[in-house]
Amino acid sequence: MSGGTVEAARPPAVRGLPLLGNLPGLANDPAAFLVRCYREYGPVFRIRVLNRSVTVLAGPDLARFMGSREGRTALRSKEVWQGLVDEYGARTSVLGADGAEHRRLRDLMRRGYSREALAGRMGDLVGITDQCLDQGWPAGGRVPVVEALQRLVVTQLGTLLTGSVPLDYVEDIRTTILTILNVHVVKQRPAVMLRLPRYQRAKARVVELSDLMIAEHAARPRHAPHERTLVDDLMDAHADDPDLLSRNDLVVALTGPYVAGLDTVANTLGGLVYLVLKHPEVHRRIQAESDEAFGAGPVGDDLVERLPATHGAVQEAMRLYPIAVAQPRVANRDFEYAGHTVLEGEDVYCAITVPHFLEEFFPDPGRFDIDRYTDERREHARPGAYAPFGKGPHTCLGKGIADVQMTVTAARLFHRLELALDRPDYTLRRKAVPTPGPASSFHVQVVGHRTP
Repeated sequence: MSGGTVEAARPPAVRGLPLLGNLPGLANDPAAFLVRCYREYGPVFRIRVLNRSVTVLAGPDLARFMGSREGRTALRSKEVWQGLVDEYGARTSVLGADGAEHRRLRDLMRRGYSREALAGRMGDLVGITDQCLDQGWPAGGRVPVVEALQRLVVTQLGTLLTGSVPLDYVEDIRTTILTILNVHVVKQRPAVMLRLPRYQRAKARVVELSDLMIAEHAARPRHAPHERTLVDDLMDAHADDPDLLSRNDLVVALTGPYVAGLDTVANTLGGLVYLVLKHPEVHRRIQAESDEAFGAGPVGDDLVERLPATHGAVQEAMRLYPIAVAQPRVANRDFEYAGHTVLEGEDVYCAITVPHFLEEFFPDPGRFDIDRYTDERREHARPGAYAPFGKGPHTCLGKGIADVQMTVTAARLFHRLELALDRPDYTLRRKAVPTPGPASSFHVQVVGHRTP
């Protein structure tokens, strides 16, 4: 793989349908579709989605390429997320910035999104989770899993990261970000959706939420250094350098934790709930482990280390049901990948999760096996094998906090509740766009509350 003048062959084109191209495969199961293409066409190929051509990079070498200097200069993100920025009249966002600007924004937000943001607050995370389980998961009830988890995730993130719990805005945040993703990022919905009254109302409410967060921040006493939140960091940065983070940029940045966690964390946890309930032996292990961890007294920052089975289940759910199946980019210049030419300006999908489903990395890859990640096996540690949070400069900024959040939430869920699938033979129905996850029809029965 090298830059400069490129004379290698163009990537092979994947066979598709007239007019639709490869849209049916992507819309049905994007992960499985990209794995099939990789096996047939190799690590670089072209697909067609309606009248749009996309070059796909895949395979275990992709992680190294994206993290290399060559990969960082060959790919850019600006156009992918420009629609989100434009919708709010903003100038930039951490998602769409590249190069030095992106590094500055990441450095600004790194502490607020890091695992350290939860230091000393594990008891708070458990307490927030319990409150949501008591209110939204009644004994004897039939619970819509993803919807209930979304409310739980927003409550957790709001309390711990921003100091604001915008439950009244959950549906507005979802409507806004899903519409923008569908129109501007995955480009599978017409632009007219941006003019619909429902979307316009929802977008106005998200702006209203950011205004509320700014007003609340101004009204409260300044936090001590160890109590600072992401909002403190963002507001100080705006005051110090409005050119780095303008007033309109704050709308995107302040609501970022809800946008990032609402679908991604909730969808992953929803898939985990299904997988655990489908595998009784794993269910029993997680319950026994969580009962021991929470029965030993007040929890501390080492809680995740005391939940290896639960953490393995989280990692396996992210492998089998990746949220970021492919990272969209634009070719910043002509470059060569695996002996093929990618041309400047082309849309590119970095299918970083293809190795999740390859036998050479994960034996029997379709099997839910929570012990793949133990010190003895470490199947995920092989270079290029595992990338649930993406790779390269735009690797998920909140991966550390999401890892803790999902593990503790899953453990507490199975410690507190006795859950069951609607039917033992139930097979999870999933949606594919704009973010993969369980369909809204996925419900579970709350057989009872196991502990007070």
